[in-house]
Amino acid sequence: MLNSTRIQSSGSLQTYKRMPNIKVFGGTSHPDLAHKICQRLGIEPGKVVANKFSNGECCVEIGESVRGEDVFIVQSGCKEVNDMLMELLIMINACKIASASRVTAVIPCFPYARQDKKDKSRAPISAKLVANMLSVAGADHIITMDLHA
Repeated sequence: MLNSTRIQSSGSLQTYKRMPNIKVFGGTSHPDLAHKICQRLGIEPGKVVANKFSNGECCVEIGESVRGEDVFIVQSGCKEVNDMLMELLIMINACKIASASRVTAVIPCFPYARQDKKDKSRAPISAKLVANMLSVAGADHIITMDLHA
C-alpha cells in the first residue's frame, strides 16, 4: 500500500507517491554486494538463512514478513553456478508464497548467459531456460548487468 502526500504547487494540488517499503535479501554468492546496496539505500538487509543438507540440497528460510512488500533478491551467477541458481529460485519462490507484492531478482552475472543462442543442431538455449525458470519461480523482474551478447 502506497502512502501519498498532497502538495500545493502554484495553485494546483498534486499528489506524489512515496517509495513503497522494500526489502533487500542477499544470497550466499555475494553477501557484501547486498550489504553495500542496503547501505546505499539506507535500509537494513533482509533476514535470510541459507543452509545445505548433507546430500547437497539447499534450504532457504526468509526470516521476516514480506507480505505486500517489493522484494529484491541479490544473487550472482558465479562460483558454484548451479547451487547459486537453485538458491535464487528457492528464495524467489519463498517470497512469492509469503505474499510479496513484487519480486525482483538482481543478478549481476547472469548464469548460462554464454549459451544464449543455438550454435549447433540439437544444442540447448540454456540462457532462455534459466530465464523461464526464474519466471516460473515467481520473479516479476530481473535486473542483470553482464549478458554475454
